[in-house]
Amino acid sequence: MSITVECQRCTACCRWPGEVRLDAAEITAIAQHVGMSEERFIAEHTRLRVDRRGLALQERADGSCIFLADGGCAVQPVKPQQCRDFPSRWVNSLWGKVPLATMKKEYPMLFNCAAFKDFLKTNKL
Repeated sequence: MSITVECQRCTACCRWPGEVRLDAAEITAIAQHVGMSEERFIAEHTRLRVDRRGLALQERADGSCIFLADGGCAVQPVKPQQCRDFPSRWVNSLWGKVPLATMKKEYPMLFNCAAFKDFLKTNKL
């Protein structure tokens, strides 16, 4: 069963610490979108991933995304695939495999997501 949860752009997922991994094409697209060279973008907005196998977006001190703005995602048209996949990919990788209580404890950002809240309400969970 595949579950589709449409993002409502509530930005709950953007407000939690995590690692938003970037590939070369995403770096190019975001750098162009924000009007920077790739080199400058990498220096100012990325960090080495925890597994040391690539780059991830830097976070603010509170754990939120550096591209979270008052109006939402400042790079919405070119946001990383990992961001595009939230929440549906997370729901599909966890649903029926992990108890709901564990999901709530381990993935609190999912339970703050407006679309996931609607999913739970619609399915009376």
